[in-house]
Amino acid sequence: MKKVISILVLGLFLVTCLAASVYAKTLKIGSMSPLTGPYTSTGTDIKNGALTAIGVMVEQGGIPGYDKIELVPQDTACNPRQAVAAANKLINEEVTGVVGAYCSSSTIPASETLDKENIIMITPASTNEMVTDRGLAYMFRMAGRDDDQAPAAVRFIKEKLKAKTLFIVDDKTTYSQGLADGIEKSAKGMGVDVVAHEHVNQGDKDFSAILTLVKRSNADVYYMSLQGFSPAAMMTLQAKRLGLKSQIVTNDAVFQPRYMDVAKDAAEGVYLTYGYTDPTTPEYKAFADRYVPKYGKIAAYATYAYDCAMAYMKAVKAAGTTDPAKVKAELMKLDYQGVSKHIKFNKKGDSGSSYIAFKVIDGKFVPYWDPAKGLLK
Repeated sequence: MKKVISILVLGLFLVTCLAASVYAKTLKIGSMSPLTGPYTSTGTDIKNGALTAIGVMVEQGGIPGYDKIELVPQDTACNPRQAVAAANKLINEEVTGVVGAYCSSSTIPASETLDKENIIMITPASTNEMVTDRGLAYMFRMAGRDDDQAPAAVRFIKEKLKAKTLFIVDDKTTYSQGLADGIEKSAKGMGVDVVAHEHVNQGDKDFSAILTLVKRSNADVYYMSLQGFSPAAMMTLQAKRLGLKSQIVTNDAVFQPRYMDVAKDAAEGVYLTYGYTDPTTPEYKAFADRYVPKYGKIAAYATYAYDCAMAYMKAVKAAGTTDPAKVKAELMKLDYQGVSKHIKFNKKGDSGSSYIAFKVIDGKFVPYWDPAKGLLK
């Protein structure tokens, strides 16, 4: 009799374990960012921001119906082909939502692959207008747009810097050239003379030729539209060594503490535009308390990636399912203060732009000028 009972107990235990394994569900969220190559730091920030959001959601009780939330990171290396391959890997992993990518040249082709499988994608960093202007059903953006950044930058150049002449350079990537074209268009519309718009190649390390042209032009402002902080830091260093007198203004991709680490004193006085994040909000402070001890300095897109992942999980929780149409409906209802900004998506999937000008002062990015408020510092 004891043997029979033991067998029954064992059988019940095995059935219970089997049932648990059958019904246990994991919510898989993908991330896409450059984890190798020159933009590794920014790509890692995006991954870490998403991981931080998952940790917070788990601490808050998780999402009903899921015993685990897992991030599946993929490396795009800011290469369009690799980005498509990464998207296909995430499809095979059966992710239901994706945070990414970084480079617009990666996000645009990858999103088309994901859209065919009705997988929601929220980019924390890709600012080219075409990201959300193509009408993809499940494409969202947490960062701002280049057609908002360019006019804000040119207004700053004209109204605050009182510049009359402008020399523009880009590295021919989808993001940087698109933004540079917007800068040129806005400058012409606001009466700032564009003396030249030249290009360098992605991966270049010697900028002496282009900087010599800038110096000869004697332009009031030298606008650098580059894909990341590393080439911008090298260009800034070389500009100082050459004795460039033009005021350097650059873009949001350079908003990374490592820019100052590399450029050092040459970075002092450089201006750039980036979306304003209020560091005094309770949401930002709570994020910083959790992120900094684990990952160090809060860099450009960690906050945006956190908000991407959190927005997606909030929508899944509210929908009670990962069905893309229902999750999208809940994303469109979101209206709350995130870490990076106030989050509310429009019909295109954009969450709005809040570009201001920052100035590098004592090795830090300091809010300097707001298009709506004027001088901040």
